[in-house]
Amino acid sequence: MSPDKHKEMVKFIWSICNLLRGPYKRNEYRKVILPLTVLRRFDCVLAPTKEKVLTRHNALKGKSENIIRPEHCRITKTEFYNLSKLDFNRLLDDPNHIAQNLNSYINAFSPNVRQIMERFEFGQEVLKMAEKNLLYEVVKVFCSDKVDLSLENVDNMGMGYVFEELIRIGAEQSNEEAGEHFTPREVIELMVNLLLSPEEDLAKSHVVKKIYDPACGTGGMLSTADKYIRKHNAEAKPILYGQDWNDGAYAVCKSDMLINGSDAENIKLGCVFTQDGFEREKFDYMLANPPFGVEWKQQQRFIEKERDSLGYEGRFGAGIPRINDGALLFLQHMISKMNRPQEGSSRIAIVFNGSPLLPVMQEEANRKSDDGSSKTTGWKRLCHSRNSFYNTGISTYIWILTNRKEKKRKGKIQLIDAREFYLNMKKSLGNKRREIGNGEEGKPNHIANITKIYDEFKQNDKKKIKTADGVLKEIIVSKIFDNEDFYGNDMIIGRVGAKCGNVHLVEGKKWISDNALFLYNAKGFELQYLSLILRVLNLNQYANQNAQPLITGWIVRQQIVTLPSIKEQKSISDFLDKKSAQIDDLIQKKEEIINLLKEKRAAIINQAVTKGLNPYAKMKPSGIDWIGDIPEGWKIERLKYWVDLINEPEESEDEKFLVDLDNIESFTGKLLNEIEGGGKGMKMFASGDVLLNKLRPYLAKVFYGGNYGCCGGELLVLRPKDKIVPKFLFYRVLSIDFINLINNSSYGVKMPRANWDYIGNVFLPYSNKQEQQAIVRYLDRKTEEIDSLIKKIEAAIAKLREYRSSLITAAVTGKIDVRGK
Repeated sequence: MSPDKHKEMVKFIWSICNLLRGPYKRNEYRKVILPLTVLRRFDCVLAPTKEKVLTRHNALKGKSENIIRPEHCRITKTEFYNLSKLDFNRLLDDPNHIAQNLNSYINAFSPNVRQIMERFEFGQEVLKMAEKNLLYEVVKVFCSDKVDLSLENVDNMGMGYVFEELIRIGAEQSNEEAGEHFTPREVIELMVNLLLSPEEDLAKSHVVKKIYDPACGTGGMLSTADKYIRKHNAEAKPILYGQDWNDGAYAVCKSDMLINGSDAENIKLGCVFTQDGFEREKFDYMLANPPFGVEWKQQQRFIEKERDSLGYEGRFGAGIPRINDGALLFLQHMISKMNRPQEGSSRIAIVFNGSPLLPVMQEEANRKSDDGSSKTTGWKRLCHSRNSFYNTGISTYIWILTNRKEKKRKGKIQLIDAREFYLNMKKSLGNKRREIGNGEEGKPNHIANITKIYDEFKQNDKKKIKTADGVLKEIIVSKIFDNEDFYGNDMIIGRVGAKCGNVHLVEGKKWISDNALFLYNAKGFELQYLSLILRVLNLNQYANQNAQPLITGWIVRQQIVTLPSIKEQKSISDFLDKKSAQIDDLIQKKEEIINLLKEKRAAIINQAVTKGLNPYAKMKPSGIDWIGDIPEGWKIERLKYWVDLINEPEESEDEKFLVDLDNIESFTGKLLNEIEGGGKGMKMFASGDVLLNKLRPYLAKVFYGGNYGCCGGELLVLRPKDKIVPKFLFYRVLSIDFINLINNSSYGVKMPRANWDYIGNVFLPYSNKQEQQAIVRYLDRKTEEIDSLIKKIEAAIAKLREYRSSLITAAVTGKIDVRGK
């Protein structure tokens, strides 16, 4: 399928949304378009064998499913079938019963397809479209020749493009990160080439390889790897495995696997960290573009329990990364699924941003396998240009790992600089403004060139490259390092961005990105002492004041520092270690008190808005499990009957008081700072409105509007009806039980968010307005008491940190003599 044909089809399918305007909002279009596209694909694929299946089914009446299913799949030459006399065109014959007939048609599919449609929750949309008299017209357009999704017209690779482009457009319409669920195909092709090009055994007759993606999205990496292997060996038998947390992406991937003949049962739904779908499996090849920059707090309990209980027998024995970026967890998960060398070994390709290259943890590069033998993993890192992905403009990296290195690579690490291997796109897609050429349509074959650089494995390899601007320049594209170059105790200094000038003393193996300076072999210095001096110098002050703060290695080298003897340096370091440990212990105890106070604050709110203020009140069952009993006289209703949802953007371009996610404090609703902004396209709120965050609900960002202003699309504006006191609504939706309920309903791995359809239908208890006002007065008083106490403890912690800083400064500058102390 040519790119032009693919774009034309996507454009036409999305144009069907024009029929949905009115009853559907823009962010709801994909609820209809994506499942109908999948359904139409199934319909077109089965069309040539439809009559044969129905005829054969009549002959098999009364037989068991174990006989019926294989027989029908033999006829369709797929792993699915449909036993209805209806198809898309025949649905149009009875406009008055089209909803009933469409549901009947879906229910006549084999169980694996029905399961996919259930994940789309498409039944609700069928009823909604029928109620609004839209269903007939929408199905009619999907029946047109312009949506011919037969295998003859659209091959599996082309269908993957169509699915992914529809998901991208739908995500943009919903204010999600564009391309949240997939990776550009040319990036996947590059990863697959780097992963598989050295594999000589792929040419063997009937070779069987198991391929796995733990964040498979719509299945692009799996299908591209499958295509590569079959292209080089028609008799090969790749077996594809994948898992994803997102219902929609999982449904698309599973349907794609069904259509291309792969075993769709190998596609699992769920989070790999809490419910590993392939707990006992090992794989030959693994590929992933895991979510990065995303908190893994929801999975923290499971991950820490496995780390503490299983150690190196589990996946996380080497340690876990910081809580706000779980990308390295995916790598550890994949390493745990490598075959041992004596069993054939494995290769991994994974996409990262710069953060895993920083020394946040010691990697699981040398871990013990089940038999106790060393499981040394080889590394190759490739950096490619910014703006290559749909959902991020930052630099990205491809890592290649294996526990079966070629002889020339033993003990070596290759770094490839591929930042100049790109073309500027005529039209950007989200943040994607650049693409990697694959040699087609007159484009340079960047993929082949980068793969060749990898295969040649040359130190300081220079290439003359014609840049995207047409300039010919010579650059070093490959460097080779010994493993030992990354060992030892060294220092990392933040070079650019928010961490500019920050100093980190690190041990063991580490990787750093071009966002950091690497200080090693500092002769004459005890490193701990040197790190203390550099912190005292406050290198941040030397950063330039551009949009991205930057500090250079030259600036660091120009600093003048005191240099006592190594013995004195060690004495100072030991003294400060001891004192810092005492101060840190005191700070930790105070922070624990703060956490307990925050828990108490949440419990008080929860109790008051659910049980009231009278501990002796007679209770009655609410009928809702998570609420339990409520006071007699209280009512229970869905949230949508409490409020009006204000969802229309403002057309005015005037700047107004702006409330955004970043300036709302979690769990308190307090405004961190007041900013002017907003204007056209923002939603307006008035005094008394409550703003509820739907993006990453676990952050519990709720704001009570004290005056008139505007907010972004990730905040729901709730205007209380007359029966609800506004501040009571604020406390009700800020309560921890409500936040947990909404968070568990959220979808999306990279940017989990809840939707109003779910939130609005949550049942909540409430009392009369007089009692609500009493609850508000009580909670205002109690939360203010707790917040005031927290502020006092935070001030004490700040003073302790100031004392520690001044103590370090005094010791390393000789203002106090710590020798012998």
